[in-house]
Amino acid sequence: MTAPYVPQMALYRQWLKETRGLSFADFEAMRRWSVTAIDDFWQSIWDYFDIQSPTPHSAVLAERKMPGAVWFPGAQVNYARQVFRHVAPAHAAGLPALIASGEDGVLSETSWPELRRKVAALALHLKARGVRPGDRVAAYLPNIPETIIAFLATASLGAIWSVCAPDMAAPAVIDRFKQIEPKVLIACDAVSYAGRRHDRQGVVEELRHALPTVQHVILHSEGVASETQLSSILAGHSAEIDAFEPEWLPFDHPLWIVYSSGTTGLPKPIVHSHGGIIVVTLPLGALHNDIGCSYHPNSLGERFHWYSSTGWIMWNCQTNGLLNGTTCCIFDGSPGGSKEKPDWSTLWRFAADAKATFFGAGAAFFANCTKAEIDLAAVGDLARLRALGSTGSPLSADTQGWFNDRFAALSKVNGSAAQEDIWWANISGGTDFAGAFIGGNRELPQTPGIMQCRLLGCAVEAFDEQGRAVIDEVGELVCTEPLPSMPLRFWNDPGDARYRASYFETYPDNFDGSGRGPVWRHGDWLKINPDGACVIYGRSDATINRHGLRMGTSELYSAIEALPEVLDSLVVDLEYLGRDSYMPLFVVLRDGIALDAAMRAKINKAVEAGLSRRFLPNDIFAVAEIPRTLSGKKQELPIKKLLLGHTLEKVINRDAMANPGCLDWYLDFAKAYLSRQAGAA
Repeated sequence: MTAPYVPQMALYRQWLKETRGLSFADFEAMRRWSVTAIDDFWQSIWDYFDIQSPTPHSAVLAERKMPGAVWFPGAQVNYARQVFRHVAPAHAAGLPALIASGEDGVLSETSWPELRRKVAALALHLKARGVRPGDRVAAYLPNIPETIIAFLATASLGAIWSVCAPDMAAPAVIDRFKQIEPKVLIACDAVSYAGRRHDRQGVVEELRHALPTVQHVILHSEGVASETQLSSILAGHSAEIDAFEPEWLPFDHPLWIVYSSGTTGLPKPIVHSHGGIIVVTLPLGALHNDIGCSYHPNSLGERFHWYSSTGWIMWNCQTNGLLNGTTCCIFDGSPGGSKEKPDWSTLWRFAADAKATFFGAGAAFFANCTKAEIDLAAVGDLARLRALGSTGSPLSADTQGWFNDRFAALSKVNGSAAQEDIWWANISGGTDFAGAFIGGNRELPQTPGIMQCRLLGCAVEAFDEQGRAVIDEVGELVCTEPLPSMPLRFWNDPGDARYRASYFETYPDNFDGSGRGPVWRHGDWLKINPDGACVIYGRSDATINRHGLRMGTSELYSAIEALPEVLDSLVVDLEYLGRDSYMPLFVVLRDGIALDAAMRAKINKAVEAGLSRRFLPNDIFAVAEIPRTLSGKKQELPIKKLLLGHTLEKVINRDAMANPGCLDWYLDFAKAYLSRQAGAA
């Protein structure tokens, strides 16, 4: 297979014409229809993908508001049921559900019937231990088939799934899981990464002691088999397992809890629904990412890979491929080899061995590959690969162009027509709604560094400082109409106070005097070109985005300021289009403490122990004061804007500051930093 014979978007467009009598002059006209005739569009998605329910829905969008939109009332769904409907036809076509590998390079396959059996075995085990709809199952597991199986087993019962990656330190995991009070913990006692085995028994014990609501622990371990070892449970066979069926659940029944951190307080536990994820994931994956069903003649043999850890929403998006009957290729381990032996061709070898047709990763991964000057011709047979995907941060035109040239050269050798001008599904979305606002369309022209379009169903605009939609100008990315996968709520958030503050505080009810309701502010800088193509310029707020993983600054401060030597701190992440992410940390140290190599190492160790190595700062600077507002809030965003080249007058009001005298140091620092950036350009 080199490419689907017909783009998935073209198939949908033809279906609209045949079944709805709808024709559009171009894609933008179709997108405008999708965000104005909202009920018609989402009903078409329901019908086109043949989403099934034993009971009819009484409306598509019963309440058209944000937050609190009510979608498909009366319908019943289950994520696991949607996956299982593909078991028989995919297996009959001889196609696996999962292809997995790690740093050892050994591939394993999980068949569709085996996937179903293992899910049923674990689901019945959980049910026998008292797990009921609404209970939380927390997992501390890597990106392996067992994690997907555990998720599907949880979802099949109507319990709520939540996972953290095992590269996260115990305090960061506890900050997340303690908020949701899990009934069951599924955890690994070791994980391999970058050529080393990392023991996690100590972390598992900390989790057990810190989570008193946990009544049952299942261990993924290489140790002695037991009835609570995951492998023993998944090995089960019985008539009851064979007969198991996932529960039918209301459309808005909670599916999982994911975490997206703000700048203050604990990580935000975001609750998404079964129905919302299903109905948004299918058009994102199929229509915009052009990832087909593996057993459909038009996309026969499709194999979908998107590199992720379980700590990133792209793990969920990778797993979502199963909803449309697509074989998913998952890799557990370091994408860049070890520190001693860097190797950025690791994932490409996996893609060749797994015969992947679609290869996705974070933009930082592709940038690292270009810096390492990897040789794609030496990694194996990539002839089946027809499309690339990127997200997590802006992908520069230089990086995209570098890969375009390499694949064009490969095509001359392997005869792949798709690689002559390889198509990129560059997407931008978020953990917040487990989807994408901006993305690809295989039928549209592509320009390196630019995303092709706003997605169907996404009423996305760029707002200027007055809250007006602008074209060909950089503005705040907003969404003016509800989406089915927007959060149901935050867990344990009375009155939706944190939820509203996170997305609807900037543009609340009647913010522009027009009478319109609240508008979702996403926290990215966006420019929409006149032709509908888009450019994301990075975060417009103070959230840290390292290698595609977002973390609240408050979590970093908790780790750093626990050190007795550190009185205060401030961090900014200078993620910006076409540049490497740069994260400086500013610290106020106690009198007599010098910021020497030992102190820097101590600060870095605190970050690693409290969060993860992913969030180590690029540089650390000692300062006299951290700029604060009169109410005591750290001035992260103004300092970030200064370092991005904005003038002081536009980013900060000295009269609103508690310590305006400290700004001179930051102004001098910004001038020096920008001068270095200009010299390096």
